[in-house]
Amino acid sequence: MTTTSPITAPDHRGVSKSAVRRSDPPTRRRFKPGAGRQHHAGPFAYVALAVVGLGSLFPLYWTLVTASRTQDEVLDTPPPLIPGGRLFDNLEAAWEQAHLGTAILNTFIVSCCITAATLFFCTLAGYAFAKMRFKGRGALMTMVIATLTIPPQLSVVPLFMMMADIGWGGQLESVIFPTLVSAFGVFFMRQYLLEALPYELIEAGRMDGANNLRIVWSIVLPVARPAMMVLGMLTFVQTWNDFFWPYLALNQENPTLQVALGQLSASYVPDQSIIMAGALISTVPLLVVFVIFGKQIVGGIMSGAVKG
Repeated sequence: MTTTSPITAPDHRGVSKSAVRRSDPPTRRRFKPGAGRQHHAGPFAYVALAVVGLGSLFPLYWTLVTASRTQDEVLDTPPPLIPGGRLFDNLEAAWEQAHLGTAILNTFIVSCCITAATLFFCTLAGYAFAKMRFKGRGALMTMVIATLTIPPQLSVVPLFMMMADIGWGGQLESVIFPTLVSAFGVFFMRQYLLEALPYELIEAGRMDGANNLRIVWSIVLPVARPAMMVLGMLTFVQTWNDFFWPYLALNQENPTLQVALGQLSASYVPDQSIIMAGALISTVPLLVVFVIFGKQIVGGIMSGAVKG
């Protein structure tokens, strides 16, 4: 006598209930709302970006307008909003009155030396604080960060006396050597290498027989290059625009650019058009540097902001 399994009737979809029970339940993927959707900027975003962009470019445009006008035209009411025809005359007058050729050369030397030294020393110090183990590391890092809270004006008198005792009064060395390394640069590089440089790379280099110098050259510097580009740009711009300490340390015969521009406003009735022409000359090199290295700088900022 043979037994037969009961046959279940198919449901309204044409599939028997026993077959449904014997089959595995289908897997369902749950997607987050809006996942994979490409977001497009609305009209408000474009308007906001246009307002911010125009607001950022207006000071540069106003400098160009003032530098291309005469003193009387600048002081008119309402002031002119269109560039005039005296731009090259005012640029030549500012160049001759403030001796901007020597000032630009001095500023370029000072900015390049300080930027190169800051990148070198801050990268080495940041790597040491981030990945090397030694006694007192936390206390030393705390002391470095604590120096950021000290106003630079407090060190002006002893620093000036020190430069005078060395014999660097009025020389470019008095501006370069006190700022070869910065506490902000050490902290910045330390924070970047702490996340971007894994210990496995360092250990792999040591297993291959590389010493610390080889590890820094072949592993640390390639990893730290995006952060070094950002730090280098910030240091170069800050040094190029520095006025306080170069004004105290240098003399009128050997000035930096910002000190030389201060001479344009030293007259009894300063000419605003010539002052703005000098300011325009001092701004052009920074724009050229940003155009050349802007892509690397933005890439360095984005690589620190995006974590995979």
